Amino acid sequence: MNDHKSDVQNGIFALGAKNTAYQKYFKGQSYQQSLVSDPDINVSVSNVSFEPGCRNNWHQHIGGFQILLATAGEGWYQEEGKPARKLHPGDVVVVHDSVKHWHGATKNSWFVHIAITAGTPKWLEPVTDEEYEKLED
Repeated sequence: MNDHKSDVQNGIFALGAKNTAYQKYFKGQSYQQSLVSDPDINVSVSNVSFEPGCRNNWHQHIGGFQILLATAGEGWYQEEGKPARKLHPGDVVVVHDSVKHWHGATKNSWFVHIAITAGTPKWLEPVTDEEYEKLED
C-alpha cells in the first residue's frame, strides 16, 4: 500500500505548518502553506495537505468560488446531494458560489491540493464518521 506520505511531504510546494487557524473546521490533521496572500485582491492560493482520514467540514464560499488542483495522494470531494468524487494528482475541481461541499484525504492516503479561493467561507457542520466511512478507498 502506498500512503503517498513522501509524495506530499516532498512535493513541489512546502508542506507548510499545521493548520491551526482552521483546525476547528477539520477532523484530523491538515497543513497549510500560503502561496499567494495579497490584501489587494480577494483571492488566496494555498497548498493544503491532509493526513490520512483528514477532511474539512461542509462549507460554502459566499460571493466567490474555489478551484482545487489535486497534486499528490488520494482524496475526496463531495457536493451536497451528489456522490463523492475520488481525486488523484492532476484532477481539477471547480466549486461555484455558495455550493455546499467538503474535501479531504482518503482513509489510507495523504492528500494535497492547491486551493484557489475567493469570497467568504461559511463553515458548516462536520462530515460525520458514518458518511465518511461509507466511502470506498
